Amino acid sequence: MDLMDRRRRAVLIAAIAGGLVLLVLIGIGIYGLLRGPDAPSPAPSETALATAPTSGISPGAGPRPVVGLGGAEAFAREVAAALFTWDTTSGYGPADYAQALADVTSSVEADAAAGDVRAYLPTPPAWAQLRTHQTRQWLTIDTIGIPVAWETAVTQAAPGQLPGGAVAYTIRGTRHRGGTWNTEPVATEHRVAFTVFLTCATVHTDPHRLGDGAAETCQLLRLSQLDNPLR
Repeated sequence: MDLMDRRRRAVLIAAIAGGLVLLVLIGIGIYGLLRGPDAPSPAPSETALATAPTSGISPGAGPRPVVGLGGAEAFAREVAAALFTWDTTSGYGPADYAQALADVTSSVEADAAAGDVRAYLPTPPAWAQLRTHQTRQWLTIDTIGIPVAWETAVTQAAPGQLPGGAVAYTIRGTRHRGGTWNTEPVATEHRVAFTVFLTCATVHTDPHRLGDGAAETCQLLRLSQLDNPLR
């Protein structure tokens, strides 16, 4: 792919992400398709933590590598887990959790995707406040699937308008937070929905390790605004 083609594809993704114009593909009318959140979701208040039910609390974890192998849906689940799984007592900070996703982000939209990821994570001041409550977070996924709007976009796209192997998965689930309030265990739950945009390609591997000598590897393109998924 020459430099001009790369720029054209990057411009298309940016146009979709910004929500400034209708999707370049005529007749679809999807606004802000890949746009990241303008601001991070507010952290639960101390009152919310204090009055939340205490069942179903699971420990958080430090950042772990996101696996790009295994197929598009499996990768979307990996991204979702990396976005929502963190522990303020792990010794790591928001930047460390964000780096795990930066390591599997496509260079086409690296800067924009980094902004998307940061918007899903607490800011450093919020992190410090959450740490006083030993807050940890994780996600349970209820549904995951390719949204109809994306299928329409792919159908109507001209050749070369979308990056090769691009696909979108809308995920709906529950964000859990657990912590302590006056030494008592507490928890909150919040329904969430978002869309992960990614691209997958087949790469040749060592034929002695994989029988067919090839595997599908995926990279993150963008994230939708939290609770404003593609439908």
